[in-house]
Formats: sequence, C-alpha cells, structure tokens
Amino acid sequence: MKIILTQDVVNLGEEGDVRVVKDGYARNYLLPTGAAVIYNKTNEAIFKSRAAQIEKRKEEKRKEARSLKEKLDELTIQIVVSAGESGKLFGSVTSQMVQEELKKNGFEIERKKIEVATHAIKMTGSYTVLIHLYENESSKVKLNVVSVEELKALEKKAEEERKQKEEEERKAEEERLKAEAEAAAAEATVSEEASEEVAEESTEE
Repeated sequence: MKIILTQDVVNLGEEGDVRVVKDGYARNYLLPTGAAVIYNKTNEAIFKSRAAQIEKRKEEKRKEARSLKEKLDELTIQIVVSAGESGKLFGSVTSQMVQEELKKNGFEIERKKIEVATHAIKMTGSYTVLIHLYENESSKVKLNVVSVEELKALEKKAEEERKQKEEEERKAEEERLKAEAEAAAAEATVSEEASEEVAEESTEE
C-alpha cells in the first residue's frame, strides 16, 4: 500500500515522505494511529501545500538532534546485571534497560531508537550503545556493564575512601586547632612577660 507519513516513524521515514508498505502494517498500525494517510492526489496536494511548514519543523528537529547528540556523546551510563565469577552475564542487556538508565539521567528516548547489540554484550565491561536521533544523526553512549558483586565492591571501596577522607580531614582539623592553641599560648606568655617588665620598671622608679 502506498502511504504518506504524517509524522516521523523510526526505520520508515519522516513527515511528508511517500512510502510503499505492507497492507497489514498500514491497516493495523500506520493508519489507525494517524502516523500516515493513504496516498492519493488529494492527500498529495495537501502535503505539497504544507511543504514549507514541514521543512521548517525538520530543521528544528535537526538542531535539537545535534544538541542532544553533544550531550549524549559525553554521557556514561551503568547497568547492573547478574553475572558469574568470570564476568559472564546470566541474562542480557536490553534496550529497555538502557532506556530506563537514560531516563534516570534526564533523557527521554524512544526504545525503538536505541540499538543494543545484545549478542555482543556477553561479559561485564565497557561498551557503546547506538542511539538514532534524527535523519542520519546518531550518538554513541558509553555503557558500563557491572555485576552485582562488582557494584558491591565499588560501593565498599567508595565507602572506605569516604571514611579515609573524613579521618584525614579530622586529623587536619585537630592539627589546626592544636597550632592555634599553641600560638595563643605563646602570645599569652609574651604578653605576660611584657606585663612583668612594665611592673618591674614601675617598681624601680
């Protein structure tokens, strides 16, 4: 069936594009959801009259995609999974898991735009996930896959480092207070000696 897209559809096309799709796909999804209309002379004329508006929206989407790409390229997300001692995953990393982590970081990305090579992620470690943004624009988000045990070890290490830092700060504060006390005592001694000298001079007179 020949249709005209009324909105962007991932892996199919953008608003205003004319496509030929399977009848079932058109009748069961594209047409009922309003994502497309049947191609005919009337609808073609309507979309041609909207060409300038559609192109303006496309340019805005391009700018948004470029801005989003810059932010996503700098992002690193972490997913915790069950794994064996060797680091081999018991389950798999899915696009939904990535979507949820992106959401936690403030990015609302459609799941169908997230490409996770699950067959390539079999061990804990560092990977990249491809995010399709708009047209040919895409981003590669850094992904750290860690096991529950690794996460516990990292949290334990972070806690130990926090305690060590607190102890160092406590010792530094003690040293500071001690130095201040010694300086105050020395100043008091000098002041007392000066007072005694003045008193002796007065007595001699």
